[in-house]
Amino acid sequence: MQDLANTKIIVKSPAKINLHLEVIGKREDGFHELAMIMQNIDLSDYLEFQINNEGLIKLDSDCNDLSLSSDNLIVKSANLLRKKSNIDFGANIFLRKNIPIGAGLAGGSSNSAATLIGLNKLWNLNFDQEILCSLASTLGSDIPFFINGGIQLCFGRGEILEKLDSNFQYGVILLKDPNVSVSTAETYKKYSNRFCDQYITNGEMIENIRKNLRDNGLNNLNFYNQNLTIKNDLQLVVENVNASVKQALYLLSKLDNTLTFSMSGSGPTCFALFKDVETAKKELTANYKLFKDNGYDSWVCTFLEKGITFI
Repeated sequence: MQDLANTKIIVKSPAKINLHLEVIGKREDGFHELAMIMQNIDLSDYLEFQINNEGLIKLDSDCNDLSLSSDNLIVKSANLLRKKSNIDFGANIFLRKNIPIGAGLAGGSSNSAATLIGLNKLWNLNFDQEILCSLASTLGSDIPFFINGGIQLCFGRGEILEKLDSNFQYGVILLKDPNVSVSTAETYKKYSNRFCDQYITNGEMIENIRKNLRDNGLNNLNFYNQNLTIKNDLQLVVENVNASVKQALYLLSKLDNTLTFSMSGSGPTCFALFKDVETAKKELTANYKLFKDNGYDSWVCTFLEKGITFI
């Protein structure tokens, strides 16, 4: 136990973007039936874990805009894992925050999964990925994706996952107004009120949509066919009421070498894809002042083959 007490584990917790987000309809359980492609990018938070003997979960962070109490997903995840494993000791957790909050990049979901993975190792629990994914699904719809990460098809409410065999080399530019955030729950509610007038019960239709994404999803993301397209249904209800999103999409559309552009998740972060990271870096350098003058923070990222990793 003394050895464990002196152990510090550091976990890299990356963001995601949506390369496809299709809302099939509203389910009777209150969630929405989704068909998505999610991809990890190398904009990451970092979590540090150490055991404490007090049986408490203590969270601290360099971000002043986050609650560090029991409503934080990191604390919820740690307490759930502690309850599942029936252990006596706790953990001191420190979050170094780089992923913006309320941005459509699922930073909170990534942190939740990173907590399950990090504490599983710190506490020597040896839970397999199936158990961790099961726990993750009780915490939030995006969280199971991050247990494996990389690029995956995500169905159901997000908990039905299928790994994709792909290693895109795109460069990514992200734009986000630091003063704007979007509620995912409110965005889905607005979409549902506008487009989902009844519960979806047609299983054959759902499976056909899934099959179509399996068969054609990666083809739509192959820039060699010159028809690179990204679908995000939530953009339909966010773009025209959120000036930040509308302006970001316009700016990205005007960049010389943009292959495609979209909003990520429920926004307000928007992104553009480029043939490689060097092209993205050149575009950001050339347009950094323009982005800043319009009120945006900006990043260049690459796609990650894996999700959460130990440092």
